[in-house]
Amino acid sequence: MKRLLLIGGGHAHVEVLRRFALRPEPDVAITLISPHRQTPYSGMLPGLVAGHYRFDEAHIDLALLAQWAGAVLLPTCVERLDAAGRIAQCADGSKHAFDVCGIDIGSTPRMDAPGAREYTIGVKPIERFLTRWAQELDRARQGAHQDIAVVGGGAGGLELLLAMQHAARGAVAEPAHGPRFQLLTDTPTILASHAPVVRRSFERVLAAREVAVHPGARVIEVDPGQLRCADGSLIHADLIVWATTASAAPWIRESELAVDANGFMLIDRHLESTSHRRIFGSGDIAALQSARLPKSGVFAVRQGPVLAHNLRCALRDLPLRPFITKPGALALISTGDRCAVMAWGRCGLAGKWVWRWKDFIDRRFMAKYKRPL
Repeated sequence: MKRLLLIGGGHAHVEVLRRFALRPEPDVAITLISPHRQTPYSGMLPGLVAGHYRFDEAHIDLALLAQWAGAVLLPTCVERLDAAGRIAQCADGSKHAFDVCGIDIGSTPRMDAPGAREYTIGVKPIERFLTRWAQELDRARQGAHQDIAVVGGGAGGLELLLAMQHAARGAVAEPAHGPRFQLLTDTPTILASHAPVVRRSFERVLAAREVAVHPGARVIEVDPGQLRCADGSLIHADLIVWATTASAAPWIRESELAVDANGFMLIDRHLESTSHRRIFGSGDIAALQSARLPKSGVFAVRQGPVLAHNLRCALRDLPLRPFITKPGALALISTGDRCAVMAWGRCGLAGKWVWRWKDFIDRRFMAKYKRPL
């Protein structure tokens, strides 16, 4: 029996499992290591936070998917990888040898500022964030007047803030008495990597919803209930949500796998490690050697079919297929309510119809992993 080890239940690995379920490999033993039975779909998380989706609508049941694929799901996480010896060591003390391995564990926000880890809540792992946010909603229902700050002016930070605000306003009898929101970004403007038309659209939304925006606010220290910025300003917040640049799990670098300057696993055009054959990377944890891709779920989804093909080929010592990168990607960014903004290159359109389009795309994607095979 050949041993295929899948570390993480990210967007690429769920497609691998689906394809192995549709076309099993009878002499391959598949093991999936994930600390969570349910894995979230990033495209629907803002809608889940806003209250537009139920938990099960925005999550994929990894245990059921693994069962369909004939895989064993281990509810733990990897703490060390012997890349040369092809052995993964887990937090529960178990060790797992493999012939071929895939790594798709996502990323977490970079929390370099002193106090950020102690006094803020990161958007990932999402399970921890959702638990904390449910507690904050209960406080809002009970009449608590909260100041909530989101650190991070990218699309993820904006979507999350607007989703939280929408849910908070719906939880109180008088929206004016709900939590007050503010957004901090260390760039001169929000959405610095997007077209001006998209940026202006969100600036209007934030102004209309009375969100205090702090551009050029680089947080250098976090104290309980307070953010200290490089310009000397102090910003009060009862809850601080950290949604900044992604960072990689430390064990990736410690495994002696080749990594980029930020610690992400370096992969070639076949999604294979540039330093160790038969170890593949995908999603946010990986960095293509030939092209710089944004840390976005859309690219992990694109990598899924190629990864599934190449894992099969690696198990059979057959030639691998290259992953063809496409220039740019369509972005559908929600605004908390059932509206969204479409961003494509220098173009941008907004409206309820964009949300309906996004909702259709997201539900169609999730249906692939929910119906019996």
